[in-house]
Amino acid sequence: MANKKAGMKADIEAAKDRGEAVSMMEPLQIGETSRHRAALTDLALELAQKSAGFRRSLPESLLASLSDLVRAMNCYYSNLIEGHDTHPIDIERALKNDYSKDARKRDLQLEAKAHITVQQWIDSGGLKGRAVAAESLCEIHRRFCGLLPDDLLWVEDPATKERVRLIPGELRNRDVEVGSHIAISPPALPRFLKRFAEVYGTLGKTAAILATAAAHHRLAWIHPFLDGNGRVARLMSHAMLLDQLDTGGVWSISRGLARNAQAYKAHLAACDLPRRNDLDGRGNLSEENLAEFTRFFLTTCIDQVNFMEGLLQPDRLRTRILLWAEEEIRLNRLPPKSGSILEAVLYRGELPRADAADIVGTGVRQARRIVSALLEQGVLTSESTRAPLRLAFPAALAARWMPGLFPDKA
Repeated sequence: MANKKAGMKADIEAAKDRGEAVSMMEPLQIGETSRHRAALTDLALELAQKSAGFRRSLPESLLASLSDLVRAMNCYYSNLIEGHDTHPIDIERALKNDYSKDARKRDLQLEAKAHITVQQWIDSGGLKGRAVAAESLCEIHRRFCGLLPDDLLWVEDPATKERVRLIPGELRNRDVEVGSHIAISPPALPRFLKRFAEVYGTLGKTAAILATAAAHHRLAWIHPFLDGNGRVARLMSHAMLLDQLDTGGVWSISRGLARNAQAYKAHLAACDLPRRNDLDGRGNLSEENLAEFTRFFLTTCIDQVNFMEGLLQPDRLRTRILLWAEEEIRLNRLPPKSGSILEAVLYRGELPRADAADIVGTGVRQARRIVSALLEQGVLTSESTRAPLRLAFPAALAARWMPGLFPDKA
C-alpha cells in the first residue's frame, strides 16, 4: 500500500505545470469577421429549422418511445467509434439485466447500459444550461465510469505499457499524447476548463449551435481525463444541442459520426494543427480547419435529422409495421386483429385499454389477449396496467420497422 501511494505521489510530482496560456486553444469560435462565418451560420439556422420541424411533426405520445430507441442508437454508434461493437439487441437485453455469460461481451453490455443511463439523465434535464461547466464534464465522466466494470477502468500507457486505473470523474494527473498532439499539462487543466466554460457557456442560441463543433474539438484537445474524453465530448455535444435546439432526444449525431468515422477523426486531428498563415485566423490553432470541422459537424447533424424524418413518415412507418403484423399473424406469433390495435395506436398516438375491444370488434377477454401478445412482443408499452397503450420500438425489429437505423446483423 505504501508503494502504491508513493507511486501516485511520484506521478503527481512528475506532472509539472508547463505554464501554458489559455490562448493556446484559440480560436474558440469562428470569428465574426471570418469568411466562413456567414455560410456556417446559414447551416446552423437550417439545422435549427429542420430539427424544430421534425419534432413538431411527431405525436407527443411517440416522443418517449422514440427517444428510448435513439438513446440505444446513440450508445451503439458512440461505442462503435471507440472500437466497441455491442449490437443493439444485446444493449436492449442489458437494459433488462439479461447479460451474456461471456465476460467480455458482458462488460460491453454494462458499458452500453452505463452510456444509456447517463444520456437518460441528460435527456431528463440533468445538464440543462450547464453542459460546458467543468463540474458538469466531471459529472458526466463520473456517472459513466462509475457504472463500468473494473476491467474497463484500466488504461495502458502506450510508452511504458504500465496499467493505470481510471478514477471516475477525476481529472488526469499524467501527461498524455494523442496521435501527434501533446495535451496540456495536468496542473493547467483547471484554467483551460474555466476558459472553456466562460466562452461556450455565455453564447446566444445561434452562436451556441455554431460553436458546438468547436467545443467538441477543444474539449478533446484539452483532454481532461485519462480516458473517456471522446465519449464525454459526444455526450456534452448531445446536451448542448438538446439545450439549443430542444431536440427532444429524437435524433442523434453519433450515427453520422460513426458512419463517417475516418473523416470525423481526420477533422479532429486537423483541428489540432497550428495556424498556417495570416489568412488562417488570428489564433494559435487553425481557424480554417476548425471551420471545416464545423461544416462537417453541422452537415452531419442535418443529415441525421433528415434520415430520422424519412424513417418516421407516417404512411411509410404505418405500412412497415402493419406488414410485419400481418406476417406475425400468418405465422401464429400474434393473434388475429393485432394489426388493428397497432393501427389505432399509430393513428391516435396512444390507446386507452378500454377501447381495445371496440377496435377489434370482439369481447373484452379476446381484446386483452391481443394486447397482452403485443406487450409481450415489446411493440406496445404502458406505464401501468391501467395506463394507455403506446407504441414501442424494440431493437429486434429495428431492421423491419426502421431500416438503416442499425446495421443489419444477428
